[in-house]
Amino acid sequence: MAKIFSVDARAVVAHVVEPVARALLRAGVNPNAVTVVGTAGAVAGAVGFGARGHFIAGTLIVTLFAFTDLLDGTMARLSTGPTRFGAALDSTMDRVADGAIFGSVVYWYATQGDEPTVVAGLICLVSGQIVSYVKARAEGLGIGANVGIAERLERLVLVGLGGLITGAGVDWGLPAALWLLAVLSVVTVWQRISHVYRQDRRGATS
Repeated sequence: MAKIFSVDARAVVAHVVEPVARALLRAGVNPNAVTVVGTAGAVAGAVGFGARGHFIAGTLIVTLFAFTDLLDGTMARLSTGPTRFGAALDSTMDRVADGAIFGSVVYWYATQGDEPTVVAGLICLVSGQIVSYVKARAEGLGIGANVGIAERLERLVLVGLGGLITGAGVDWGLPAALWLLAVLSVVTVWQRISHVYRQDRRGATS
């Protein structure tokens, strides 16, 4: 699988996440509740800070709540196991969080009259949703599509780094990150559609 960041985040933080997951389960916390709270926190960080140009605070808050994406899955695995509803809820909440993050960035640059960066942000927003949709639709048809150079982790890391750079006073940091991500996201859409096409043709001729 071609990725910018090949390190498995879950493996890196497992020794931290699992004890917290066990503690929450003992306290009677439901994994789905963690999913919703994490999304709400990410949306609050994006809208409350990112949309106002406070990119360092926004990035730190979103990053903090993004770790719940590791936590809820670990909790599900340690309890009754992942459920179909939990998987659907997790994917849906990811789309909500992504929309809030990129929508907030677009809103801020629109208020600043920076049309090129608005365009980049909109490309990221739309193509990122398409990347996820292609995978979901393909898997619904029985075809795996977990491929591509810019999956969700890569998208969030790039926009987060750009936000921190711009928040530190380098104005071109986030616009540059958005344009890079826009290109990579469009490439990823093409990669996934091409992969599904090849898999479908292979199945048709086998």
